[in-house]
Amino acid sequence: MESDPGPVLTRDCLIYIFTYLEADDLRRVSQVNEAWNDAAETPWLWRRLCLERWIFCNLSNMDSEINSWKNYYLHRSKTEQHMASGHSTTDYNCITFRGHTDSITGLQYLSNLDHQFDTGICKSLVCTASRDCTLRAWNVQEGKQLWSTPVQEEPLVKLITVPQKVLAITTDSKGKIKIWNGQTGDELAAYDISCTVCHLVTSKVNNQLYLTAGTRGGALITLSIPNLSQISHLSVMKDYQVDFLLVSPDQQWIIAGTEENDDIPAKVLRTELLSNSGNLSPTTTDSLPLKGCFMACWLPKKPSRVVTVTHSNVMSSEITIVTLDIILQKTKQKLEIQAKQVGNFTCKIVGWNNILVEGHGINTIILAQGTELKLFSIDGTHHASFRDHKETISGISVDPFRVVTASMDLSLRVYTWKRQPNKYLNLESNYHLLGGSHLRSRGFISVLCDYVSIVGAVQSKDGKDVLKAYNFNL
Repeated sequence: MESDPGPVLTRDCLIYIFTYLEADDLRRVSQVNEAWNDAAETPWLWRRLCLERWIFCNLSNMDSEINSWKNYYLHRSKTEQHMASGHSTTDYNCITFRGHTDSITGLQYLSNLDHQFDTGICKSLVCTASRDCTLRAWNVQEGKQLWSTPVQEEPLVKLITVPQKVLAITTDSKGKIKIWNGQTGDELAAYDISCTVCHLVTSKVNNQLYLTAGTRGGALITLSIPNLSQISHLSVMKDYQVDFLLVSPDQQWIIAGTEENDDIPAKVLRTELLSNSGNLSPTTTDSLPLKGCFMACWLPKKPSRVVTVTHSNVMSSEITIVTLDIILQKTKQKLEIQAKQVGNFTCKIVGWNNILVEGHGINTIILAQGTELKLFSIDGTHHASFRDHKETISGISVDPFRVVTASMDLSLRVYTWKRQPNKYLNLESNYHLLGGSHLRSRGFISVLCDYVSIVGAVQSKDGKDVLKAYNFNL
């Protein structure tokens, strides 16, 4: 008489049990038998693993095929292993892009930062603006220039891109703003502000894209995209130049400030207000003043949380870092912008130059000055310090997987995020990417990264700046 094999688990029961498994275990149980394989291949299980590990997955890239989430997870995990190891002979290719005949003044990705890991299609496109009066686009994987604009009348001094629309936006030294087709390099529209533009940012209000320019005269000028029609003009800095201009991750707020006068407060404004047509008066503008703020950044996972940096004590070389949650509070008469303080601490610095501040997650602050990189939580808890560079850190690029620093020592340093037992995030210092010889180059002046490449602009001694692109083999 045959023995009773016992009850057979249903597919739903197997799927529930498999929710407790990590990716490697899920792959192992899929080899037990056909029923277990069917349950382990459930897209929902792999989707859960993807979203737990990478909150920033671009869901628009997901195919409807049954294995797309699994392939996404496996392919992206392999990519991150390469990026964390950094073995120059096996894990990445270094390409030098030459073509500009003067200094590079802007470097931005033209492609979306997320890639289609489910299909293995990875395409990194970058744009560079230069004082040689040209804008150029480059394909990192293919190692070639895609297009260059005709030589413009004036040097190009600022560049931003709109990857979702494949657009590049530049301004020249006399304040002429232009929008370019990112696929062809063709000019699409132009607008002459007739004064120096210090910063350009884009925002989306009611599914409409807008461009806001901060000027040397302290004004914010908002234009429509892509036709560059003026929407609003607002004076915010009382004739002092706009030194920083940032849009919040949720696109609801814009913060503008100056370093030239501590008595002129930074302003937090609603992007919705700037997108309204007509001239705006500072006396009627709904804004929040932030006294003494000379630098700021938004925390990407808390859409309305801003980190502000103020002078604490010039004599003792201290700065105060205050973190605020910005809210729109309804009162009896109107809506008012209010700020709730959620963090406050002081930090000693050496001098007042080359301070860089970036935010990560909801409570992590990255501070760089001189050769040192520091990591804090918003309450001032000091988590780590790194002195991996021999010369000044000139740029930082932060994403949910890693931090990359650029330095005038002609190297890039790659760090990866590690979650600690106390649930705080920390950084692990991994490796250097070298930019060549100091015989021809002065050092890196900026750096950007997407999920499969790192690109840095190198200041050349002959004035003809170049790009160093590090493309990770997949």
